[in-house]
Formats: sequence, structure tokens, C-alpha cells
Amino acid sequence: MSEYQVTNPATGEVEATYPTANEQEIQQVIKKADEAYTDWRNVSLSERRSILHRIADTYDDRQDELAKIIATEMGKPIAQGKGELELVAQIYRYYADNAEALLAPNKIEVDSGSALVEKHPVGALFGIMPWNYPHYQVARFAAPNFMAGNTIILKHAPQCPRTAEVIVDILRNSGIPDGVYNNVFASNEQAATIIHDKRVQGVSLTGSERAGQAVAKEAGSALKKVVLELGGSDAFIVAADADLEQAVQNAIIGRFGNTGQACNAAKRLIVVEEVYDPFVKAFTDAVRNISIADPLDEQTFVGPMSSISAAENLQKQLDSAVNSGATVLVEGGMTKDKPGAWFAPAVLTDVDRSMQVYSEELFGPVAVIYKAKDIAHAIEIANDVPFGLGASIQTQDANLASDIAEKLEVGMVTINAPSGSEANTPFGGIKRSGFGRELGNLGITEFLNYKLIRNMS
Repeated sequence: MSEYQVTNPATGEVEATYPTANEQEIQQVIKKADEAYTDWRNVSLSERRSILHRIADTYDDRQDELAKIIATEMGKPIAQGKGELELVAQIYRYYADNAEALLAPNKIEVDSGSALVEKHPVGALFGIMPWNYPHYQVARFAAPNFMAGNTIILKHAPQCPRTAEVIVDILRNSGIPDGVYNNVFASNEQAATIIHDKRVQGVSLTGSERAGQAVAKEAGSALKKVVLELGGSDAFIVAADADLEQAVQNAIIGRFGNTGQACNAAKRLIVVEEVYDPFVKAFTDAVRNISIADPLDEQTFVGPMSSISAAENLQKQLDSAVNSGATVLVEGGMTKDKPGAWFAPAVLTDVDRSMQVYSEELFGPVAVIYKAKDIAHAIEIANDVPFGLGASIQTQDANLASDIAEKLEVGMVTINAPSGSEANTPFGGIKRSGFGRELGNLGITEFLNYKLIRNMS
């Protein structure tokens, strides 16, 4: 039985299955990526730029079609799917327009002669991508590496095979040569084979901690460069002077966008005690007004979770928290009145360090609210987890925001807005949230050969 299949999360029905690659196909994919690198690295930046602009234009033209596929594969509300696709087009255009400057050599001041650091591609790369942003995750890996001159082998999430195939279609029809981008429906064991192949020069994974540990182990033993973007338990800090109406709106979007299935979602709402009660009342009132609905409806904000198994795992975490003494402010959880991966938003408080969920990632529509004595206590709570992806700060005091941001142990901080992603800003974290960066000026740097040219004459 293939692990690659489309199971509509709104109905629980299997709509299509795809065969897993055999060993011969795996070897053929690696061979194609390796051989294509020889020519692709010598294609001019202007030609690559034109191709990436055509890719971006195609994403704009096919937005409605692609958003429907996303909704039926992993349940994302169609309006949010369109937002993802808009960002994808922006990413391709950003690297098309900025790669020449980002890849320019750097001169080094030396006592005698001259020194220059050139930036060169390294070869075939292997990407392992998740289901929650099925086009965006691929774009932020592929776009910079296309412009850098690297080639790509891509293992997409097993529940997004339609998206995986349509990405190939978009890239090929936009001018990406055969072998430069290669989709493969590989098993985990076959992924290890790809990582260890000497023709593959680096690995990028976006996924869970468990997947990150497995890939890092394989890459380490093969002495391959690896970039990991893993889980998060992002803090959303509300200071006493915050605009509460705006803070609540930001918290709703930050926690429940994409049905709470984002690594940088606002999973822990940390509110100073001066405004704790009014914030909690306004936030819980707003949550109770959220209706989970058909992801194909343009008005839907929260749809089904990505799969029944994901909903079941989140329910176990919710039950564990409640059984350990957490207080339920909004009683959500799996719905049993219809088939599919439906999970009503829930809100908890009184979660403490003795509970397992305190240091876990809740990947779905469950919010946890913490009361902080003051800002120093809020920062302490924010940093007291094994993750370090991002955080959001709600305050009208620019100096306070800067001070809090400096003390947070994360890779990204957003002030007075939900955490998000932009084509021109780096994305990534520290601690168990992984290492390396994607997007922005740093996104093109991870898989380059920085070659020193030292002229002593």
C-alpha cells in the first residue's frame, strides 16, 4: 500500500492514491538531478530570472485551481490558500529580482594583493517538505536555489501528492529544464538512501522534531550540510499598554489561522496581570464565535484539521492537559457529529511546568493562556520551552518592544501583528526549532560554496 494518497480531511474519504517510487526510480531521480546540475549552473542569471518570473505569473493565473487542491488535500480554507499562493508568487519574484545582488562577490580588504569571495552553487540538493503550506514550503527552498544554480530533488508530504505533481507541471511549463527539479514519492528509508548518495550535496527539511532528528542523524553520518525548520511553541506577549482590541484580533489570527497548524502560530498567549481578565474575556468570546466550516467556502476561517490522525493526536494532548489540572475556558475538541478531521477551537489556562503539554507543541486549534506578574515574568515564561522559533509582542511602547525582543530566545520577533512570513525577511529559529534560515537575503546563502580567490601578485 502506498503512503501517498489524498484523503479529504473534510470527509475522511480517500480520493486518490499514488505509487511509492521503486529503487530504480530513486536512482534515476538522483542521476537526473546530478547530470542537470552541469548545465543549469551555467545558465545565465537573466535566463533564470525570466523563468522564475514565469513561475510567479503562473501561480497568479492558477490561484483558484491550486487553492481548491490545497483545501481537499489538507483542509486549508480556500481564502487562506489563496493567500499562501500570493506569497509563493512574491517569493519567486523576490529571488528573480534580487539574486544578482545577493550572489555578487564580496571583496575583502587585505594588507597585500587582493581577496575576493565568490558564491557558487554546490550541486543537487534534497528537500523534504510538509503538508501545512504545501506550495510555500517548496517555494522558499526552490526559488533561491534555482537562482543559485543548484538542482533539487523534492520529497513532498505523503498527503499532498496532487500538489506535488502540479508543482512539477508549473515549473516545467515555465521553463525549468528536465532534471533541475525532481519530485519523488519516496519512503523514509528511500529518503535516507538519497541523503547518503555522494551526488547529493545538502538536505533541507521542514517538519517535526522527530523528523528533524532522523534527518540530522543521516545527514551528519553522511557529512552533508543540513537546514532544519522544525516545531515551535511561539509566545504571544500582551503588555499592559497594548491595544486590547487589536491584540485579541492578532491573537485570533495568530493562533487559529490555517486551523492552528503553523510552526510559528501563537501557541502560548502570555498576558500581564493588569490586563489579563479583560483580554481573556474578549479572546474567549471571540473564540466561541468561530465556526468550523467547509474549507471550500470563501468565508471560512477555520476548517478541518489536516487529517483524522492529526486531530486524534491533538485530542490526546488536550485530554492530557485537562486530566493534569488545566482549566478549560472554551471547550473544544474533535467533533463527532460528522466524518472527517473536524476539531472545534479550545482555550486552556492554568497549564504549568508539571504538565507534559507545557513543553509540547500543540499543532492545531488549541490556545493556552498564561498570566504573567509583569513583563520580566512574561519573558521568563516565553523562554521556558525547548523551542525558539518566533514570538509576537503587543505593546504601544517602542522602547519596551525593543527591550522584550532583545531578551527573547527566538529566531524571529513580530511587534503588534501576528507572526508571519515575507519573501524578503529571513525565516528560522534556534534551540529545538532547528537551525539555518530560509527566505530573505539569508535564504540563498545556505547551500553555496563561498570560494576565496586570493591574488598575491
